[in-house]
Amino acid sequence: MLTISGSESRFCDGLSRRGCLQIGGLALGGLALPEILRAESTSADHSSSSTRTAKGIIMVLLPGGPTHLDTLDLKPDAPAEIRGEFQPIATKQSGVEICELLPKLAGIADKLTIIRSLVGFRDDHNTHWCSTGWESHPAMESSPIITGYPPGDWPSMGSILSKQLGPRVPGVPSAVDLTPITPDARFILRTPPTQPGYLGSAHAGFEVEAVDRRNIRLNGTTLDRVSDRRALLTSFDRFRREVDLSGPADGIDEFHRQAFEVLTSPRLAEALDLSREDAATRGRYGLNRAYPNERDGKTFLDQFLLARRAIEAGARCVTLAFCRYPFGRMLKGDYNWDWHKDIFNEARGALPLLDLGLSALIEDLDERGLLDDIAVVVWGEFGRTPKINQNAGRDHWPHVCSALVAGGGMRHGQVIGATTRWGEEPLTRPVHFRDVFASLYQRLGIDVATTQFTDRAGRPQYLVGDHRPLPDLIG
Repeated sequence: MLTISGSESRFCDGLSRRGCLQIGGLALGGLALPEILRAESTSADHSSSSTRTAKGIIMVLLPGGPTHLDTLDLKPDAPAEIRGEFQPIATKQSGVEICELLPKLAGIADKLTIIRSLVGFRDDHNTHWCSTGWESHPAMESSPIITGYPPGDWPSMGSILSKQLGPRVPGVPSAVDLTPITPDARFILRTPPTQPGYLGSAHAGFEVEAVDRRNIRLNGTTLDRVSDRRALLTSFDRFRREVDLSGPADGIDEFHRQAFEVLTSPRLAEALDLSREDAATRGRYGLNRAYPNERDGKTFLDQFLLARRAIEAGARCVTLAFCRYPFGRMLKGDYNWDWHKDIFNEARGALPLLDLGLSALIEDLDERGLLDDIAVVVWGEFGRTPKINQNAGRDHWPHVCSALVAGGGMRHGQVIGATTRWGEEPLTRPVHFRDVFASLYQRLGIDVATTQFTDRAGRPQYLVGDHRPLPDLIG
């Protein structure tokens, strides 16, 4: 949403996360990072977790198509060319087993719902249905058009929350995207995780590491000039004139207001400054150890802690895309979850990191009294083939995949749905992406049966069509 040039250089445009975001520290007033969610959860009505609405969602994307058969839906009785190299292990939830490389998640399975029969996607590397719930979308790079989308395209969940509920806290955008931005990131994702669609630019998410025009750069305005309100106004006005000349200026007044709120509040900047976090918590997320087997010794584990801090600071929806470092194309030697070859060694590298970061996030939220208020959903754009190919990998499989849900005051400690004998397709209880979206919207206080927004052609649009919340999750 807003970028101001800084002096430190780390990203490819010469910005560092700290340089880009420390603007909030220049505010003239305001509270330090508050425990907002905790205060709300103990407010006057003292509602139970089953009746009070949730406050936010953290969405963990696994771009590339994670393998369901080697993570959450193992088939130990299948032939070797299907079952793979990993064994299932028992979890804290009786009768539920998951991959041996996920022991920490196994230990908190009573706090999780595993969906093994997820449908509603296509054979295409596009996280559009993960972000919006909808398969239809305009043509994108290496992603052909799927007709049925409204003019302007479908909005992401974060943008829906921005439009319907507005900011929870002034100065903290409703939707925050932590996705690492690399030269190939857009190619892998296709869809920006917090795209506003037909709702317009006022409801686009704040992309923490973005280097393109979606994060508005105020040319000529640097950190040492932020306190000069006149210079800021000049930069905003310049941007507004550029938009007027180059395209629709939908939501520019709202953007103008939100940008100043971000500038004059320290909350988001403080939330994204991990130096403020205590050493014990950083250690829980694995940030205090060396990773000699990872490229340059780096991981993206900090995204899980950043997500917790951003949601606690007041964001409604925080999105991250997790994989091994660096995020990019497998063909170029970088990482995502598109494991067409050497899948078991890839899993041995990636799954322990996911296990560590995701379990730390869920346990941290729980211990802070926030897990009933914050939903966590983990998924990718499709599954992988049951049969292992000649390169010891699994190929794209658009017939079924698995997902994981936690928190949000929902019913957990369960498995929803099952796949056929070799994991080819749903056997029982097919669950569509939009069924999960409907459940999350309901927990956030939005009735999908009645809520409509108007698209750019003036037509009303329901959020998830005729899909409805899952009784298994909502109760």
